[in-house]
Amino acid sequence: EGNEPGDSAKITYSELLHKVCQFANVLRSQGVKKGDRISIYMPMILELVVAMLACARIGALHSVVFAGFSADSLCERILDCSCSLLIT
Repeated sequence: EGNEPGDSAKITYSELLHKVCQFANVLRSQGVKKGDRISIYMPMILELVVAMLACARIGALHSVVFAGFSADSLCERILDCSCSLLIT
């Protein structure tokens, strides 16, 4: 379910696994490894779930920063956690 009424999508576990594995491979190709810290700045969409699960799949720690934060607040959170990658 999305933020807007009527904004929804359906996905099977198999399709979700495929997307998560694909994105985990993208993260690995960017040099992300187990124990790395990743910040995720995305709205409530399917790709947010895929990004979170892909991080978990390769053992990377993730922090979700929602769009309600200002640019300064986002910057502070990224610097505080010393993330190696920002997913938007």
